Amino acid sequence: MTHDIAALRAQIREFIDNRVIPMERTIDEGGEDAYHALQSLKAEAKAAGIWALGHPKNLGGGGLSLYEFALLNEIIGRSEYGQQAVGSVTMQDAIMLDQHGTDEQKKQWLLPMVAGDIYPSVAMTEPEVAGSDPTRIQTTARLDGDHWVINGHKWFTTGARGSAFTTVFAVTDPDASSPHRRISAIVVPRDTPGLEIVRAVKTMGSDAGDHCEIRLTDVRVPADHVLGERGGGFAVFQNRVGPGRIFHAMRWLGQAQRALELMVDRAKTREVHGSLLSEKGEIRRYIAESTAEIQAARLLTLDAARRYDEDGRAALEISLVKFWGARMLHNVIDRAIQVHGALGVTEDTPLENMYRHARYARIYDGPDEVHRMVVARSVLKGQTPWDRAQL
Repeated sequence: MTHDIAALRAQIREFIDNRVIPMERTIDEGGEDAYHALQSLKAEAKAAGIWALGHPKNLGGGGLSLYEFALLNEIIGRSEYGQQAVGSVTMQDAIMLDQHGTDEQKKQWLLPMVAGDIYPSVAMTEPEVAGSDPTRIQTTARLDGDHWVINGHKWFTTGARGSAFTTVFAVTDPDASSPHRRISAIVVPRDTPGLEIVRAVKTMGSDAGDHCEIRLTDVRVPADHVLGERGGGFAVFQNRVGPGRIFHAMRWLGQAQRALELMVDRAKTREVHGSLLSEKGEIRRYIAESTAEIQAARLLTLDAARRYDEDGRAALEISLVKFWGARMLHNVIDRAIQVHGALGVTEDTPLENMYRHARYARIYDGPDEVHRMVVARSVLKGQTPWDRAQL
């Protein structure tokens, strides 16, 4: 490592616990107060030198490797708003644009995005087809002179209401020899005529309705708004979603660790049937199993990040940590709620909100079943993660 990660971890822990977490209720409520709270936190992070640490240096970031950043993001993830506060929320989109964008696209979209001045959104999932199979998308884009004309229906377009642009994945080459060469990624600026936000879909763990349903009706954008090469949309998407799954796993560690701390604090202070909960064998089992599951997920996450730094893929390791990490997150938070009893299902602790987020984690960026299939298929071919592990 070339950075003082221990010092950065301590600095970020202080910022998240003492500045971000106390602001959570205000941000939850939305409105002007929430906006000003986030803006204040972003300014503090920039002044403290902890802004966008995982983004490349040439883009204004800190230049940390994914492995190094994983060691920080498990702390950033302690708060649902940690990534927004320290500028890491756009990392997967930054990777996608940095790898596939033209110089003009980077100047217009990437640099201000890393600075936290604008935010992106991505439109891949469609309500009419299974989101786990992106080769089946139905949105189309056809060339009309020097413009793309896009028509389609998307949902779970996260952040679309406040984004400066949406990367739309659409079929541009329906007769391509491979289904993976049919789609392209096209950047659609906000307020482009024909781009309609139908509704903000409320989901488990997202009362604010951040996941939008959108329609694209004869949306016209210049031909040079393709991200990467024409027909290369599947590769562009994989370059975004692969590291994105690692980012999720990093964040889940922070959430699980916080839930475990709440569990331990409750067990050490709550007396039931003549003794503290911490003295009950069943509660001690909850604590021990949660600790083991968190550490197992942590090591899987770090290994996936290390492998991605090496080859830019880490498909097997990413699928492993995606389904294992999501299950771990659910288990730990579930136990923490159980130890809190009735208090655990109220809004007096963050656990009920964390639990709703945890359930959703088993679906987004590929459901557990798909990732287990990927792992099983690799093992059946004789590929195992320990054969690829660092000695």
